[in-house]
Amino acid sequence: MRARTRTRRIADESNQFNNLANPFHQKRIVMTNAVISTDQLTMRFRGCDALMGLNLNVRPGTVFALLGENGAGKTTLIRILTGFQKPTSGSARVCEFNPLTQPLEVRRRVGYVSDNPTLYDWMSVGQIGWFTASFYPDGFLQNYRESIRRYEIPEDRKIRVLSKGQRAKVALSLALAHDPELLILDEPTSGLDPMVRREFLESMIGRAASGRTVFLSSHQISEVERVADTIGILHNGAMQACESLNELKGSMTELTISMDDSLVTLPELPVPAVAMLEEHRGRQRQVIVRNFEPSMISAIEEAPGVVAVRMRSMTLEEIFIAHTRRGFGDRSSPPDPMFDLAGGGEPNGGGSGGSGGSGGSGGSGGSGGSGGSGGEVIASGESR
Repeated sequence: MRARTRTRRIADESNQFNNLANPFHQKRIVMTNAVISTDQLTMRFRGCDALMGLNLNVRPGTVFALLGENGAGKTTLIRILTGFQKPTSGSARVCEFNPLTQPLEVRRRVGYVSDNPTLYDWMSVGQIGWFTASFYPDGFLQNYRESIRRYEIPEDRKIRVLSKGQRAKVALSLALAHDPELLILDEPTSGLDPMVRREFLESMIGRAASGRTVFLSSHQISEVERVADTIGILHNGAMQACESLNELKGSMTELTISMDDSLVTLPELPVPAVAMLEEHRGRQRQVIVRNFEPSMISAIEEAPGVVAVRMRSMTLEEIFIAHTRRGFGDRSSPPDPMFDLAGGGEPNGGGSGGSGGSGGSGGSGGSGGSGGSGGEVIASGESR
């Protein structure tokens, strides 16, 4: 009797260990709510605010691109979403789970690739796939090997001798092999050659079309413009803009207003147009405007001192620069109307950083901060 009890206890302990090491055998939960959601997410490092009151919702089946300067808080946000960083206050949910209290549930649904993935250098390409497969369901190793063959990387080659581009391909293969519901990418195309970069970006569009979600942080604005459904611009820890790519580009206009005298005051813009930035060039004024309509030109042309008005659409890169120009949203300058896009607030300055891991190995790191605040941002082409 005592032997049967001991055998049952050992079996139970073994099952508990298997559940911990292999959480991915559980039934996949179909999500209907936001894949990523944050509520007043705040992160402070040594008195500096890397994130302040960030509210964000990313919906299923989208490619969400997060743009921001170095130190804007992008990596800090990613580290919180992946469970590597505990926020100072507020909360985050990924695939409807808390990354801190339910890390296994999050990891079975998320693939993560950092710009400098941590891999076991002493392993071969094949060994790291075999090792990582032990944490995932059947099919992982086969998917990984197919991806490695597609990238033409020999399985017997040691990780330590791989180029940066090859390491990125291995990390990406590990992250995608379990077909995650959410793929988080931090500068994923760094080190990839142009052809592979193009194939990779096209595959992201395919993932979104199949109902999967991609959260992409990148400095390559031209790449982002090619694949993203929704753009978020993070500056000093605050979301300055978050809406669909088409809506963002359609709402931003550059006006060149010629005046008959350099001292003439620029006329007020018709409502609902809002001037974000203004630059004086002699008798010309260059103004970055949001919500400007062509029908408004006549009202400006009729203003005293105005000789001519020209308008043109802006590229995503120009829009990004307009939101992150020096002095934009700085404490020493007057409040900018664009803060209304993120629900108001005043940023603080600072920086953030860090790195993560992928596949069978983890990563850590992070530093502090910048600041800002925001209202709720809906990452599906809506903002409020």
